[in-house]
Amino acid sequence: MKTETNYFAHETAVIDAGSKIGEGTKIWHFSHIMSGCEIGENGNIGQNVVVSPQVILGRNVKIQNNVSIYTGVICEDDVFLGPSMVFTNVINPRSFIIRKKEYKTTLVRKGASIGANATIICGNEIGEYAMIGAGAVITKQVLPYALVVGNPAKQIGWVSKYGHRLQFDTHGISFCPESGEKYVLKNNHVEPAFSNLI
Repeated sequence: MKTETNYFAHETAVIDAGSKIGEGTKIWHFSHIMSGCEIGENGNIGQNVVVSPQVILGRNVKIQNNVSIYTGVICEDDVFLGPSMVFTNVINPRSFIIRKKEYKTTLVRKGASIGANATIICGNEIGEYAMIGAGAVITKQVLPYALVVGNPAKQIGWVSKYGHRLQFDTHGISFCPESGEKYVLKNNHVEPAFSNLI
């Protein structure tokens, strides 16, 4: 195994010149970090992961095995990408047409989690702390704190920052069972109320 001055890379990883990798990040077996991408601090990039040029990953992004992150994808801090989940970056790909100038931006906001084998159709935004179920196919924007499942994905509820399903009372109030944080549902939008149970 080889160790760089500020991040760890397994000896089988390929890291192209011109990539930026934050301190404390770990890059595991057979992964390829391409030139022009930016990876924040304290990330974890699993086995057989490809990070393409111009991809931006924030701090503490966790990527499980067999994920390809294509040009046009931006993941903010604390994002979780489950095993074998899939991003796309062209709406109508054809092998005989070069569409590199048509890459669409996909934005995964802070704290969002994407389950194993999910597919994210390019050009969509996944809201902060949203949770995408395993195998879901995302074809449109996902709201912050939303829980979405299925193909095509549909929202079936809301989750807390800690990933627990929220059950709102008639006043639109819910508490996370793990953290005690209070959440408010109003006009189909969830926000933390910054008030904990004592």
